[in-house]
Amino acid sequence: MAEVLIIADVHLAPANRAALQPWQALMRRAAKADGLYLLGDLFDYWVGDDQPIPAEIGAALDQLAALPCPKFFISGNRDFLIGQELLDRMGAKPLPDVATLSINDHKLVLCHGDTLCTDDVAYQAMRQQLRSPAFRCDFLSKPLDERLAIALSLRAKSRTESSSKPEDIMDVNPAAVRALLKAEAAVILLHGHTHRPAIHREASGITRIVTGDWGAKGWLIAITPEQITLECFTGEMTEIVDTLKPAA
Repeated sequence: MAEVLIIADVHLAPANRAALQPWQALMRRAAKADGLYLLGDLFDYWVGDDQPIPAEIGAALDQLAALPCPKFFISGNRDFLIGQELLDRMGAKPLPDVATLSINDHKLVLCHGDTLCTDDVAYQAMRQQLRSPAFRCDFLSKPLDERLAIALSLRAKSRTESSSKPEDIMDVNPAAVRALLKAEAAVILLHGHTHRPAIHREASGITRIVTGDWGAKGWLIAITPEQITLECFTGEMTEIVDTLKPAA
């Protein structure tokens, strides 16, 4: 088999045009892949499928749709309002908040990662409210200009609050990670959200692989039957940051 690629936190937006350069490198590589999984926050914010898409970003989505490999999407905290119209444009199949992938009898658990940040009680309460059917229905019924204004206000508030929160509160909770993997009968977790790319190996045998957020450099996790690599790349270079060889 060829490789399967995992990305998260691309944050496509006019203010992050730098991400479109590594995106081109990803598209070239994904053209030969067996699958591409997007673990949320593809956009910096999304207020509904009628949100205007700048031409450059629209072209990037068209490239994604044209890939011959299957594409799968797990929503993040910034783009959970992506609907079927945009999924169809991307040519992507939606997945639940927690999904699994099996490679050579190794079961990998995939998620965006925000549900594991359980120490951030205020965020979890807000997440529960925003993900409710009642909020979704009410929000999407508002005029587009109002939704955009609300999204920008929430982004500004989030940046302000995040700057004053302790770093460990915004990271995943180890007990939550262990509970998730136990429930899924797995020992390897792949996620984004925290913007802290690394392969974390616990003495218990659990491994957590975190992909990074995009700017002038992109991040991906590449999976083959032999190994899993965490990579940072631009249009000109690729750096293998770390490698995991799952035990037989």
